[in-house]
Amino acid sequence: MDATIWTALRTASEEPGVRRRPAGETARRVLAFARPHRRRIAAFLAVSTVAAVLTVAVPLLAGRATDAVTTGAPLGHLALLAAAMAVVALTEAALSMLTRWYSAHLGEGLILQLRTTVFDHVQRMPVAFFTRTRTGALVSRLNSDVLGAQRAFSDTLAGVVSNTVVLLLTLGAMLVISWPVTLLVTLLLPLFLVPARLMGRRLAALQRAAADHNAAMSTRMTERFSAPGATLVTLFGRPERESAAFAERADRVRAIGVRSAMLQWTFVTALTLASSLAVAVVYGVGGGFALAGTLSAGDVVSLALLLTRLYQPLTALAGARMELMTVLVSFERVFEVLDLEPMVADPPSPRALPAGPVGVTFDRVSFAYPTAEQVSLASLEEVAVLDTRGGEQVLHEVSFHAAPGAVVALVGSSGAGKSTVAQLLARLYDAGSGAVRIGGVDVRELSLDAVHRAVGFVTQDGHLLHDTVAENLRIAAPGASDAQLWDALRRARLDGLVASLPDGLGTVVGERGYRLSGGERQRMTIARVLLARPRIVVLDEATASLDTTSEAAVQAALAEALEGRTAVVIAHRLSTVRDADEILVLEHGRIVERGDHDSLLARDGRYAELWAAPRLVGPAAVPGTAPHAGAARPPTGSPPVTPRR
Repeated sequence: MDATIWTALRTASEEPGVRRRPAGETARRVLAFARPHRRRIAAFLAVSTVAAVLTVAVPLLAGRATDAVTTGAPLGHLALLAAAMAVVALTEAALSMLTRWYSAHLGEGLILQLRTTVFDHVQRMPVAFFTRTRTGALVSRLNSDVLGAQRAFSDTLAGVVSNTVVLLLTLGAMLVISWPVTLLVTLLLPLFLVPARLMGRRLAALQRAAADHNAAMSTRMTERFSAPGATLVTLFGRPERESAAFAERADRVRAIGVRSAMLQWTFVTALTLASSLAVAVVYGVGGGFALAGTLSAGDVVSLALLLTRLYQPLTALAGARMELMTVLVSFERVFEVLDLEPMVADPPSPRALPAGPVGVTFDRVSFAYPTAEQVSLASLEEVAVLDTRGGEQVLHEVSFHAAPGAVVALVGSSGAGKSTVAQLLARLYDAGSGAVRIGGVDVRELSLDAVHRAVGFVTQDGHLLHDTVAENLRIAAPGASDAQLWDALRRARLDGLVASLPDGLGTVVGERGYRLSGGERQRMTIARVLLARPRIVVLDEATASLDTTSEAAVQAALAEALEGRTAVVIAHRLSTVRDADEILVLEHGRIVERGDHDSLLARDGRYAELWAAPRLVGPAAVPGTAPHAGAARPPTGSPPVTPRR
């Protein structure tokens, strides 16, 4: 057998570091999850039970009709039996349609509930979850696994109930007609039960492996089909390698599909053979009883038809075990995500922010990013074992205060903790110790909505969604009118560009906004902040990757956005923050210097080193050139952030 099948099986069943939940525990959680649908499920099962009862009536009526023919009964009696069979068939068809209606509503309702539950839960996860998780693996949980879980109620549940009823009624009817024949037939039951038990486990493991590989392919496509991913692959000329890697994953799924199909085919063939042997027993033994006068010809016909009703539910119930194992795998993968607890949550009784301008206070704040075990799953990262690193302190008793309307700048080396400060302010994480306060209120005592309405972000990448200009702006203010959108665009110095686009506000900006330039994307995010009207604005390297012309336009828009607001500015270009009310120098998670630009330069410490650093990467860094006399100070052509005292 193809080695990739067994590799996939080992990966699925023996994955280190992953605790497989017992099937009984998963089943109990499924029942709890289905509790809101219990009335519809009860009606669904009732209709399925009545339909199952009618299934047994047809063979009995057929046997009576056979006896009527062989004994020469009156034509009216035969017509009555035929009419009864027709009524049963029509009723059975109507109930079948009703069952399907219930099935569709239950299944689609469950999909809606599962998807919205998982989606809402994922939105509450910390940023570290998204930095570790592969997008395709996560999307697979909301698509493939949710659809797999749906089968539990739309198909498997109804099948188990109706087939159980049919099986019991059929056995009862056959025992009444002839217990010796029924006993002989039931001796073949082990041929159903043993293969079902063995193959169910194998198919469940194959299903889990296939789900993991499909998630990996989905992730690969998501990354490679994005604009930056496609550009990266093209620039390095590696499409053949990418194709080979994708084909390898696809081939594993193919091998698993072949293995699953062969297992199912072998099982169904064995059941069909057993059923055919049982029919031979009925006609052989039952026919002998009929010749001896113990049974009538109609009884033999009824037994043969009931036998098809017996082995059909047996086959379905044996297959249901495999379906249940597969469904439980899907539920298990969904519950894995739901079991990851969000690290930031609303307090039971949130406090309100005071009215008017608010300041920002960090009071002896220390913080360590969560470990992989706290925020992620090995299956979502597509690794065998989660990374055990992490948990080291990145901030150490950081304290500062930004008065309402003041500008505080954070500078320092990469990795010093500047962006971490901004993330704690927006409560993307909670401080490990100490307190972060907005307007004197600890952010942990505020609702997340209140924090996010108070704090607006302008980041370096200026991320936009693959949607229209209007919808990208309305993320900040869903109820904003077109007039308000145009006003925000005008203040962000972007109204002229949007007016020139083919559909104006209705123009789709492309995935991540790649149809716009870097400076245009930045001004779009500034327009968002203007619409949101936060009382605190965080500028996280907002102009770091822009050219001089774009930076000047963005700085002009920023001046509009910061008017009357408290600002926390993170910058590498020190010229942009030299007029801040206070400049904090962070190194290794600690504030090593603080003060205004002039006092920090006079101290001749770390800030002075950072201020002088640009000359080390100026013209002197270009091979074959001499240092330029004017390189001692950083360029000052861009308008600096101006404090508002």
